[in-house]
Amino acid sequence: MFGLFRKFKEGLAKTVAAITERTRGLFGGRAIDAASLDQLEEALYTADFGVETTNEILAEIRQAYARDKSLQGRQAAEIGAAVLKRVLAGAEAALPPLTAASGRPVVIAMIGVNGSGKTTSSAKLAWRLQRDGAKVMLAACDTFRAAAVEQLKAWASRLEVEIVASHTGADSAAVAYDAWQAAKARGYDYLILDTAGRLHTKDNLMEELAKIRRVLQKHDPAAPQHRWLVVDGSLGSNSIEQARVFHRSFGLTGLIVTKLDGTSRGGAIVGIYRQLRIPILFLGLGEQPEDLQPFSAETYAKAVFGLD
Repeated sequence: MFGLFRKFKEGLAKTVAAITERTRGLFGGRAIDAASLDQLEEALYTADFGVETTNEILAEIRQAYARDKSLQGRQAAEIGAAVLKRVLAGAEAALPPLTAASGRPVVIAMIGVNGSGKTTSSAKLAWRLQRDGAKVMLAACDTFRAAAVEQLKAWASRLEVEIVASHTGADSAAVAYDAWQAAKARGYDYLILDTAGRLHTKDNLMEELAKIRRVLQKHDPAAPQHRWLVVDGSLGSNSIEQARVFHRSFGLTGLIVTKLDGTSRGGAIVGIYRQLRIPILFLGLGEQPEDLQPFSAETYAKAVFGLD
């Protein structure tokens, strides 16, 4: 647990630093006053926690301050973390364990816009599952973007993960089907599809996703069993509409929020969850494979408020 907390704390360092700077180190030990509450409100807005969550956090801290004028910053941080944990109740999710009854391969479709970290997250997820003892195959279905196939091949080689790939411009649904056949024949547990990065407003690329699903379901009606949207955390609340459209089209079953180590807007995941109620499976907290970390509401809340 300590290692997980350290990863979260390091990965959210920019968000924590921004809150600390705007509140003049409020959570470091000094006492609360009216001015510091205003500073905290501004800091939470800037970190993209949104109006609803910010108001809830401030309301509870103000109530505590009204009861006790000697309220300390650390006590306020503990209140804020408790509110965040409550708001994110139900947000945690994990892959169901494989059983003898599980259809194999279990297909995970990775979906997202260009630049979201989808390809990198696909490779890191494959590494994590393989490290935990599963047989995992990657499918390079992003045949739309130049160099996308080579990028995933490079990751697969580095992490020693099996991959099925074609060439730029190939039929992505055909690649998905070839990979499914190979994974089925060789007894693989998971097949991870790195689908083409697409804007949620591009109908032709959205149709390509639907085609992949149709082709797979001719052979496995349940596939893809998991449809995960990879969201760039640095986009903040702008990600919500993007996620909403993908969810409406494909019935998303989970979220991976990336690039949180490079942004001070780490509160955005709260707004995304509040709006859509899609579970958060992983956070991208760095560039290394092990920096794709399972989401923990409690660890996230404590890290944001600088609690140990």
